[in-house]
Amino acid sequence: MSHRTRRRRWRSDRGSVTAEFAVALPAVLACLALCVGAVSGSAQLGALTAGAAAAARLAGRGDDPAAAPIPVGAGMGVERAGSTVCVRLTAAEDATLSRIGVRLSARACALDEGGAP
Repeated sequence: MSHRTRRRRWRSDRGSVTAEFAVALPAVLACLALCVGAVSGSAQLGALTAGAAAAARLAGRGDDPAAAPIPVGAGMGVERAGSTVCVRLTAAEDATLSRIGVRLSARACALDEGGAP
């Protein structure tokens, strides 16, 4: 193969790596964003679950469930049914997954020992 043939082949391939990179980069970034979102959502769900369980235990004893360590900005709802008290925590509006329409919530119940009406 002569020197001219190699030079022509090299010139015809010029820019192909840049084009391939431009196509692949958004896919890699989207995958990375999904992975980070999944890890963040998992951690947030764990915090909501632990907070709901602690709040349900406090409410079951007759104490204030708001004293439980709940995530900042989480909404809380308390329901009493028969001999149980249930607490539902919902993630804040500005949470990571809430921005894309996924609302995380956790519910925990405990025996109502406080005898609240």
